[in-house]
Amino acid sequence: MNKRNQVSKVFFWVVGLFLLLGLHGCKVYSFSGTNIDPAVKTISIATFQNTSSNGPSFLAQRFTEDFKDYFQRNTSLKLVPRDGDLQFEGAITAYDFAPAAIQNQNGIDQAGVNRLTIQVRVKFTNTNDPKQDFEQTFQSNGDFPATQDITQINNDPTATRRITQNIITDAFNKSVANW
Repeated sequence: MNKRNQVSKVFFWVVGLFLLLGLHGCKVYSFSGTNIDPAVKTISIATFQNTSSNGPSFLAQRFTEDFKDYFQRNTSLKLVPRDGDLQFEGAITAYDFAPAAIQNQNGIDQAGVNRLTIQVRVKFTNTNDPKQDFEQTFQSNGDFPATQDITQINNDPTATRRITQNIITDAFNKSVANW
């Protein structure tokens, strides 16, 4: 065997050993960034209630479906109706639309930008590891031109989704990515 082949074999053995030692203490890692115990196989996501005073009627159902879709796309967990290894429930607690920037035009104060803020309380239960359980309110917002009112924003299917997607990502990261 020539010297080059020996060096290559030693290199691969050393790299393999470091990978083995590095992964020894870890849970399962995936390229989506999740850190889910292999014993966890199922997830249940209850319909999020809309307890905000201003939110549109469709918001709870759309948020819940987007939440389910995100977890199904980014994990290999099986979605079950209830009693999953991981369980989510919660409520949309705030849906606030207010001026974010006031500007003076011709001596009149007017909104230059309006901001929609959405808050969602999420309760997470990990039946295999209760130390990971949490209940937390996640919030995100989006700015819209002053010429766009709340009715127009509610009728735009992507407007509120941009905001709720941030909340779903934050809940995902806190629960299964351990960020």
